[in-house]
Amino acid sequence: MVIYHFTFDLALFGYVPPATAITGGWALFAKLVAGSFLFLAGVSLWLAHGRGMRWPAFWRRLGVVTGAAFLVTAATYVAMPQSFIYFGILHSIAACSLIGLAFLRLPAPATLAVALAVFLLPQYVRFDALNAPWFWWTGLGTYWPPTLDYEPVFPWLAPFLAGLALARGLDLSGRLPRPRVPGPVARRLAWPGRHSLIIYLVHQPVLIAGLWLVTQAIR
Repeated sequence: MVIYHFTFDLALFGYVPPATAITGGWALFAKLVAGSFLFLAGVSLWLAHGRGMRWPAFWRRLGVVTGAAFLVTAATYVAMPQSFIYFGILHSIAACSLIGLAFLRLPAPATLAVALAVFLLPQYVRFDALNAPWFWWTGLGTYWPPTLDYEPVFPWLAPFLAGLALARGLDLSGRLPRPRVPGPVARRLAWPGRHSLIIYLVHQPVLIAGLWLVTQAIR
C-alpha cells in the first residue's frame, strides 16, 4: 500500500508520468493490495468471532474503522472535493464486516459460492436506478463518479467472504496454524500488522509532506 501510494504521489508531484499509478501493472497492483486487505479482514472476522461472538469487541472495532472511514472522507473532501473518497477501502471493510456476520455459521463451500457470485455479478448486471449517490456503495450502477479510491460491496465483498470461508474451513478441519508466543524479533516484525490502521491514516500525509519538502529543496 505504501509503495503504491508513493508511486501515486510521485505522479502527483510530476516525477513520473501522470497516469503511471492508474494504468498497467500499477493499476493491477492496487487491486491486489485492496483485495488482500479485504481477504485478511474476512480471515480476521472468523479468528475473532468464529468460535463465538464477542459483541463488545466487534462493535468497538467497527466503530473505530467506521470513524476512520469518515475521517478519510472528510479530509479528502476538503483537499480534493472533485474526487473525494466516499466509499474507499475502510468504508468497504466496515460494510463487509457487518455483512460477514450473516456468513459466520454458513459452511465454507456455500460462502465461497456466494463470493464467486458477488465477484461475477457486476460484470453482467448493472442498473441506472442505482446511479443515485446513496446507492454508490453497491457498485451496481452504470455510472461511477470520479473518486480517489472506490471499493464498493460488489465485487469487493468477494475477497472478504473468501478469506472468511478459508479461515472457517481450515479452523474447523483442524488445519489452521495455532498461534505461538512470539519472540522479540517476531513482535517487532508484527508491529506494522498490529497497527495497520494507524499506518494507513498517517502514511499519505507523511509521504506528501516529504515529497513537498524535497521538491522545494531542489527547485
